Amino acid sequence: MNNDTLPVKKYQLNASERTYPSFSLPNLLTTCFGSGNGERVCVLIDLPTPSDIQEFRFLGDPTLSIQNYGYEVFYKGFKSGVLEAMNWKGGEIFAYKETGGSNLDMEDACFNPAGEQLSLDKDIYTQYDIILVVSTFSATAPLTAKCKEFGFRGATLHGLNQIILDTGLSVDYDYVSVDAEKLRLGLTCADRFEIDFEVEGSSYTLVLHTNGQEAQKSHGLCPPGKPDVANLPAGEVYFVPESADGVFPFKYDESTIGLLHVKDGKIFKSQFVYGDYAEIEAHNARLADDPMIGAIGELGFGTQVLPFSGRDIQDEKILGTIHVATGRDDHLGGTITPDLFKEHINASHDDVLYAPHKTPEIRLQQARMFKQGKSTVLIENYKPAAFMVECLESELSANV
Repeated sequence: MNNDTLPVKKYQLNASERTYPSFSLPNLLTTCFGSGNGERVCVLIDLPTPSDIQEFRFLGDPTLSIQNYGYEVFYKGFKSGVLEAMNWKGGEIFAYKETGGSNLDMEDACFNPAGEQLSLDKDIYTQYDIILVVSTFSATAPLTAKCKEFGFRGATLHGLNQIILDTGLSVDYDYVSVDAEKLRLGLTCADRFEIDFEVEGSSYTLVLHTNGQEAQKSHGLCPPGKPDVANLPAGEVYFVPESADGVFPFKYDESTIGLLHVKDGKIFKSQFVYGDYAEIEAHNARLADDPMIGAIGELGFGTQVLPFSGRDIQDEKILGTIHVATGRDDHLGGTITPDLFKEHINASHDDVLYAPHKTPEIRLQQARMFKQGKSTVLIENYKPAAFMVECLESELSANV
């Protein structure tokens, strides 16, 4: 574990004050998955037309930059000697059809660069020990379900861009795991969390009930021994709320804000604040048609000091940010499964990120934890409060 590049008081610094080592594919994968023992690895990418992987036709499409990273960084990286150095085998690349939504189940058909149609279940999940998914839409939920069924390990890296490569995937994941565990221990077994938001001069509070639940962590490590999927970049502590109530603002796009009203763990209506009223109406119509769309499935806290990348996959891992997710949560240990939704397209898991660059119109006034009869401030104005900093700067006991 090498911490030479990290400042002493890193949790109180801006990301611009921190230096990052150069990205190394062997370092990332060895840290996350352990030393190789002949495991077979492959890369999956999503494409609007998956047969476009034939002869790598998709590389000529400038809108598919994420998939290009999957090809250049991982597929070509494996072909450049990384596999042998890591004692892995394989290194093939395949494409499946873009799902159209975050964490929606993937179609079984996939294609190889020769243009042959294959089956994810029969030809990929059963033949590879480690599967890396570089995609536009997150595949964490469906891949987690499949890894439990077929016994492989893997990682999901949706939304990949150069900032993420240079920072969020270049850090030492042993340290990321330690930091996540420190904060997890500080937050675990909380009774509830309250988050105060301000928008257009008015304040609103969302209450999320965790009822003594054990906190979980996304820490990037996926060692041998059991099927698991890492979400990279990693670095968060999260809960699957047992219920929720209150009101919280939601940014639909650059011009529209609504207030989401929550009762008994579900959003039941959106209230217009400003912007395009048609977006509010459309959301309310969807909630009326399928109430599970509004189910609150996650509360997450970032643990890393990283620059904002413009992609939620990294930005939700930044210390001082909070995200609340709606939809399925079975991949997080929850009970909201795809079969509970009226239609397949509704069974997504969508993170709602609150961060200064993403939601400057919304002020995160304060986030509080209630635990053992005590109220503790965690975040104020997108900055970690003293409790969070103290947790992260503490030492883990030897038996943790």
